[in-house]
Amino acid sequence: MAGEEKTEKASPKKRRDERKKGNVFQSKDVVTVGVIAISFTMLDFWVPHMYKFIRDIFTKYLSLMETTYDLGENFISMALKDVAYSLLLSAGIIMVSVIAASVVLTGAQTKFLISGESIKFKFSKLNPLSGIKRMFSMRSVVEVLKNLLKISILGYLIYSTIMKRINQVPKLVSIDLMSGINFIFTSVMGIVKSVVLAFVAISAFDYLYQWWEYEKNIKMSKQEVKEEYKQMEGDPKVKGKIKEKQRAISYSRMMQQVPQADVIIRNPTHFAVAVKYNIEKDNAPVVVAKGQDNIAMKIIEKAQENNINIVENVPLARALYKNTDINREIPLEYYEPIAEILAWVYRLREKEKH
Repeated sequence: MAGEEKTEKASPKKRRDERKKGNVFQSKDVVTVGVIAISFTMLDFWVPHMYKFIRDIFTKYLSLMETTYDLGENFISMALKDVAYSLLLSAGIIMVSVIAASVVLTGAQTKFLISGESIKFKFSKLNPLSGIKRMFSMRSVVEVLKNLLKISILGYLIYSTIMKRINQVPKLVSIDLMSGINFIFTSVMGIVKSVVLAFVAISAFDYLYQWWEYEKNIKMSKQEVKEEYKQMEGDPKVKGKIKEKQRAISYSRMMQQVPQADVIIRNPTHFAVAVKYNIEKDNAPVVVAKGQDNIAMKIIEKAQENNINIVENVPLARALYKNTDINREIPLEYYEPIAEILAWVYRLREKEKH
C-alpha cells in the first residue's frame, strides 16, 4: 500500500535489487577526507624529490645557456622532453595516489559496483516538485549544517595558524628562498593535518548518518514483504492448487494400478494396501496402491470390480501403510507374512483354473 508505514528491515532480495539499480550505501565525506589525507601525505613525502627534479632541470639549462647559441628544433625538443619527464615524476606519483585512493575508498563502500541504472536519464528528475522536496528534505538540512561546520572549522584553523605565525612573516624578507618556501610549506601542512583530524570526526558522523538514512530508505512495509515472499516462493493459493492437481494425478495413476495387484490387504475399512509381485522382474513384492478411510474404500471397490483377492489383516495393513511408499518394495520384516498371503492367493488361482 502506498501509505503503509515501512517498518521492516530490507530483505536480501530488496538489497540485491537496490544494488542493481545503483542504489548503494556510501559516504562521500569518507572518500574526500581519505583523498585529502593521502594526497598531502604523498606530497609531504615527495616534495624533496620534486625539488630535486626541478633543480636539476634549472641547473642543466642554466649551464647550457652559457654554451648554446642555436635554439634549434633538437634543443627545443630535448627541453620539452625534460620538462614533461620532470612534471610526470613530480606530479604523476601524487595524481596516481589520489586516483587510487578515490577508487579504493569508494569501492570499499560500494563493493566496486558498476551500474548503468544510476546514470540513465529519468524524467522524474526534471519534476520541480521533486526538486523542491529534496531542497527542504532532512538530507539537505544535514548537508547544509555539515558544510557550514566544515567552513567554520577550516576558517578557524587557517585564522589560528596565521595568527600564531604572523610575527614570523617579516623575517621572510631576510631569509633565503628555500627557507621561505619551507616555512610556507610547513605552515600549510600544519593546517592540513589539523583539518584532516577535524574532518575525520565529521566524516565518521557522516558515515553513520548515511548508513542510517540508507537503511531507513530501503525499509519495507509488511505488505511489500508479503508480496516479495509470494514472488519468491509463489502464491500460497496457486501452490495449493498445484499440489491439489498433483495429488489428483497421483491418485489417478495409483487407482489405475489396483487392477494389476495380486492381493489387497485391508483393516477392514480404515486401511487398504495393494500388493503385486512379478517373479521375473521384482526382487520382492511391491506396494502399488495404498489408502486410508475413503481412499481405502475406493481401492477395495476397485479391487472387487476386477476380482482381486482381498485379505483382512489389521496389523499388517497398518504396518505396510505406514512403512512402505507406493511403487516401492516391502521391507524385509514383512516378507514372511506377505509370502504366506501370496501363496494362499496362488493356490486359489490354481483351484479356479481347475
